Amino acid sequence: MNRLNRIFHNKPLKIVYFIRNFARYAVPKGMFRWRLERLLAQARKRDDWERIRERTDYYNRLDGSVTPPREGMRPLGEHRFRKGVRTAYFFDSYEFTRWFRDDLRWCMVPGDVTTVPEIPAVVKSRPIAGDNRNAVLLNLDKHRHFVFLRDGIPWRNKEDRAIFRGAINCHHPNHVLRERFMRLYADSAVCDAGISNRHPSLPPEWTKPLIPMYDHLGYKFILCIEGNDVATNLKWVLSSNSLAVMPRPTYETWFMEGRLVPNYHYVEIRADYSDLEERMRYYIDHPVEAEAIVAHAHEFVAQFEDPKREKLIALGVLQKYFERTGQL
Repeated sequence: MNRLNRIFHNKPLKIVYFIRNFARYAVPKGMFRWRLERLLAQARKRDDWERIRERTDYYNRLDGSVTPPREGMRPLGEHRFRKGVRTAYFFDSYEFTRWFRDDLRWCMVPGDVTTVPEIPAVVKSRPIAGDNRNAVLLNLDKHRHFVFLRDGIPWRNKEDRAIFRGAINCHHPNHVLRERFMRLYADSAVCDAGISNRHPSLPPEWTKPLIPMYDHLGYKFILCIEGNDVATNLKWVLSSNSLAVMPRPTYETWFMEGRLVPNYHYVEIRADYSDLEERMRYYIDHPVEAEAIVAHAHEFVAQFEDPKREKLIALGVLQKYFERTGQL
């Protein structure tokens, strides 16, 4: 294990992220705008155009049937780096908004979004169920969320246990799910369960040291439990040779959690976690099925690994946003 990996818990170095994005911010936007139409035209000639179009429509479900009010929508020209801005959300959106005219109006809701905005808005996350058309997904805060690993440990060589690490935010209603899990499995022999924070209302023995991502990979099963919105670790767990274990997701991001198929891409357990040990025992006794799920998870992750395609989809999402809001 690389010592640097341990220090940074295998996260990409943020200094590199900031250097790259401040350099991008310094480039005049006009250099990109004249290329946009040609770039989108070239995309239609690609062999994977149908996949690009289909994912664009998944992220942006606006149908143009309603003209949104101008209130709450601001010109792109006002989308600038300034004090108090949420840095990751700004840079990850500016990477693509800089391709469009300053007079076009939009709305972005930063943070962990769990409800659908009243007007069409760009968000990082949205509910999977119901009419979520006004929640238009972009890959925001991706430095934290979009991390994939290379796992050199075959599934059969891993320990026959599960692991869970995550914070519990006692002020957020969704975190009752993590607290419920800890009350069931804090002392369990089948799961190395712990949280990374302390709170007066939580048992102090639940708190365990934060460990690097790669130190999770010695376990056959890794719990992916939703927090403020999605389970942040789900992306890298599905890229590993361990099995992601979770109830059916209720929120989704650029990762399209709503398209994950239970017991095909991940191991589904009940919302009350009561069948965790039963589900673990099944796959320990059926290793071929477990390895098939790992392979399917890798196939799902692979669709996000082409940077050029991801860029074209993001630009297509914004192009469609401005078209469906009657501006293009």
